[in-house]
Amino acid sequence: MPLTNPWLAGPAPAGRLGREPLEERILNLLSSQNMCVLATAGPDGPLATPVRYFHLDFAVMFTAAPRSPKLRNIAADPRVSIGVFAPLVGLASSRGAQLFGTARVLDPDHPDRAGYWAAVRWENEHAERGRPLSEPPRDTLVVISADRIVYTEHWLRREGFAPRQTWRRAPEGSKNHAGR
Repeated sequence: MPLTNPWLAGPAPAGRLGREPLEERILNLLSSQNMCVLATAGPDGPLATPVRYFHLDFAVMFTAAPRSPKLRNIAADPRVSIGVFAPLVGLASSRGAQLFGTARVLDPDHPDRAGYWAAVRWENEHAERGRPLSEPPRDTLVVISADRIVYTEHWLRREGFAPRQTWRRAPEGSKNHAGR
């Protein structure tokens, strides 16, 4: 039987991408999708919640109701994981990322909110709900600046790279520092 993608057969290569090409692939994924699964843990156990997200560099953000289960869990333990993935047709098209970080909940008056809010595309939802575009919402904004990202793309095997690559935030002050 002929193989559609013969490069998937056999052991995966172990090559590591450089920081810049890995960042480029991660940002491409974050820019080409708008849904993720947020994983939190709280007093009632784990919770996986689909949310629409926006991103600014390596920070992922979303709005949330202050009394939602995900915000209750974040209040109990702000360490979170986010899964972002592209539509999957088969192993060759497998592309996704797991982001790990600490969630920050920014209420409408938080001084850091404006710098992130500029990346939130609220207008479509506002119009869909019949709200005037002249009045931006004052929603609670949750921001997760990734400390570590595990990126998976099986197409990397064709180029001699491992299909799973790990990105870590550069130390503050270094020239390769990413995110906010």
